[in-house]
Amino acid sequence: MKRKYTAIPFVIWLIAGTFIPLLVVLYYGLTDRTGSFTLNNILAIFEPVHLKALGLSLGLSAISTIVCFLLAFPLALILKSGSLGRKGFIVFIFILPMWMNFLLRTMAWQVLLEKGGIFYNMLSALHLPTLQIINTPAAIVLGMVYDFLPFMVLPIYNVLMKIDDNVIEAAQDLGATKGRVIRSILLPLSVPGIASGVTMVFVPSLTTFVISNILGGGKIYLIGNIIEQEFTTSANWNLGSGISLVMMIFIVLSMTLLAKLDKSGEGSYL
Repeated sequence: MKRKYTAIPFVIWLIAGTFIPLLVVLYYGLTDRTGSFTLNNILAIFEPVHLKALGLSLGLSAISTIVCFLLAFPLALILKSGSLGRKGFIVFIFILPMWMNFLLRTMAWQVLLEKGGIFYNMLSALHLPTLQIINTPAAIVLGMVYDFLPFMVLPIYNVLMKIDDNVIEAAQDLGATKGRVIRSILLPLSVPGIASGVTMVFVPSLTTFVISNILGGGKIYLIGNIIEQEFTTSANWNLGSGISLVMMIFIVLSMTLLAKLDKSGEGSYL
């Protein structure tokens, strides 16, 4: 019982920081400005402007997640096959940007991509065609991939490190090529890590508004931007909370489906 008492501060923090805010969002989402019960705030997701923002958010989040996986899986394989010192250094390089403020990292890409920025000046100096990436969906995807790639690499790397090298050697002794080993052994056995990585990339990508505000120049509205503006600019907490509840449903469903692929929790790197 004495050990259970040590959990009291955590329980208080959980109630104050999680359950109470959720109840507040639930209250505002199911009421109007007069406090009367209504479902209009939730049904507002079917308005054309909201559906367009939701569709764009889902599309860019899916693209970002796929790109992160295509980059993360080969890197995780390289880390698995590398020496101990090399592994630690590469993992450190990937974790290092996470020590910097999220907003600063995103603003750094704005400086790099904007007209007159480093990339623009380099291409101009080389007399190459300049790329107008800033304020486009491509810039938002680039920002998402940069910010969330470590969350895909680390879970996959964690699962691959648990695979016994003897299994791979046995497959090679039986004549399996490197490609066959990856397709038939490494990829199936790394599914828990992939599921965990997809969750940690797709969910924040779906709800982000900072990246789209900075790299999209305020011209591309994702569902996160709609919610943020309802709370700040329009001061319509009821509508913002209603759309937030819809997004919570999307997130819970996606996490539930992906959790079935990682029942043992092997994909966690914490």
